[in-house]
Parts: sequence; structure tokens; C-alpha cells
Amino acid sequence: MMPFTLSRADDVSAAVTQGNRGPGTKYLGGGTNLVDLMKMGVEHPAHLIDINRIPLATVEENANGIRIGALVRNSDLAAHPLILQRYPLLSQALLSGASPQIRNMATVGGNVLQRTRCFYFYDPTYKECNKRLPGSGCAALNGYNRIHAILGASDHCIAVHPSDMAVALTALDARIVVASSSQSGRAERSIPIANFYRLPGDTPQIETQLKPGELITAVDLPAASPQSRANYLKVRDRNSFAFALVSVAAQVELEGNRIKDARIALGGVALKPWRVPAAEQALRGKEAGAAAFREAADILVRGAKPHRFNAFKIELARRSIVRALSTASQLA
Repeated sequence: MMPFTLSRADDVSAAVTQGNRGPGTKYLGGGTNLVDLMKMGVEHPAHLIDINRIPLATVEENANGIRIGALVRNSDLAAHPLILQRYPLLSQALLSGASPQIRNMATVGGNVLQRTRCFYFYDPTYKECNKRLPGSGCAALNGYNRIHAILGASDHCIAVHPSDMAVALTALDARIVVASSSQSGRAERSIPIANFYRLPGDTPQIETQLKPGELITAVDLPAASPQSRANYLKVRDRNSFAFALVSVAAQVELEGNRIKDARIALGGVALKPWRVPAAEQALRGKEAGAAAFREAADILVRGAKPHRFNAFKIELARRSIVRALSTASQLA
């Protein structure tokens, strides 16, 4: 780990002011991802800003839905009564991630910003990684790419986004609230999560729409329909503490046996949670059942481009989508 300096911020304004120190500045919440990357020699921040004293650890109901503070711990969020009652999809996704010890430390803001678990990105002995060293190449393209992307990738990067929570948030139409400093003081903007993550293109080192010095302060969820039922399905190599090969966040609302509304997001298949509105539109008005679910699954994986070791993900994704939608519909 390289030497770094540390400061603490007691409020958002102080944090974003300190965050403008330069590109080597990082915010530190739970540290469950950032500190690991520093130990591995992947991240080399010159300065860390400890934000844990900022009062951003509440879940509050408002006229539009709920606001989740960026410093709410994953375990607390998964067990919160409002989440369990109105957004069970989010609770299920959180409980499928990491271990209880890590969930006790990990924060909402940090989870949103998790970096890929691509083997080649995590190991600096591999010099070909456009995320770490732009322009160096992508070792995964011709390497062991079993866990890598089948959708939205490019010749510059085929990594996948690791967060379970972000997949559920995408299905729930979350918005990411970020703060920054401005000439007039503190500024704030809200970014739909569908637009928050960037696909790799030819700049895979730029993963989100965050600007330098911006700080995630909250996640907003719109009001939930009490008739909706949900299922988060995570397929992985072992039953705990493993990242998804494919995951599905599925939420449906039925009228009788017909689908009034549906939301589906995939994880483990792209560098962002993968959502295709056409798949959801295809379900509306259809009778809930395997035929409709398979049609939606085909739309979601349309255009998939597998690599040497991960072609199995296409059929795995199809079957997982059908299963998740079937389970959610039965719950309804």
C-alpha cells in the first residue's frame, strides 16, 4: 500500500470542498472495496477523506418514495422495516451479497461504486488492463473469461459490474443523489441509475457519470406499488460470498393472471446492471407463464456476444429470467 494522507469531514459541504484537492483524492466510507484495492496495489489515492461522521445514515419516507442515505450500512438497509415491507427486492439483493461481516461495514454509496472483480483488473502483475492502464489492452479477451460480460462489452473491456444491490436499484428505478462544490457553495444533482453507469466503449476506466470531487449522498426510490411482488435470483459458483455469474431482479404486478407491470434487471452479464425496456413492455398484458417469460428472456439477451469460456451465460441468463419471473408471479 502506498503512503497517503487522511482527513475527516463532518458535513457534506466540508467533504466536497476537500474532494476538490485533485484526482488522487478518494472518499472513504466502509472501505470494504477501496481498502482491498489499495492493498492489492490497484488503487493509489494520495489523500483519503473519511466521511463516516457525516449524518447520511438514515432511511426516510417522503412524498415521492424514500431516501436512503449513502452511509446506511447494507445490513441495516436489508433489515429496515420500510425496505422489507415496500421494497423486498432490494432486501433480497442485499442479503445475497458478500458476508454478514462485510454487510455490517459496507455502505450504500460504496456498494453503488463497487469496482469489477475481473481477475486481470485485480492483479497488477497483469499489465494488460485498460481499466488500470488505459491503452494497455484487455487480458480477459483472450484469457480465462468465464465470469466476464456477454452484453454491452467492447474490444477494450469485457468486465462485469459486481454489485447485487445496484441490480435491484436498477429494476426499482432508483436515482443517485450527488453533491459537489460550486462557486456559490454546495450543488446537488440527481442521476437516474439507468444513466449513472457507463458502458466501457473505448474508455473503460470511466465507469460512472460522477464528476471529480462529487460525493454520493443518497439514493432515492420512487413510491412502491403494494401489489408488486419480487424475486432476486443469484446464480453463482458457491452458495455464499461469491459474485454472480448471472443474477436477476424481477418485479411483477398482476391483475388476475395477467401482467399489469414488470421490471427486470440482470447482473453478472455487463459492466452495468442490464435492463431492456422492450422486454418489460413485451410482458405487459400477457398471461403470466413460461411462454411470456421466455419471450422476455430472449429480448433481454438479444445481441449477446460470448467469449471462449462464457457462452454458457446466455442460456443461464434465459433460464434464470424465466425462473425469477415465475417465482415472483407465484408470490403474487
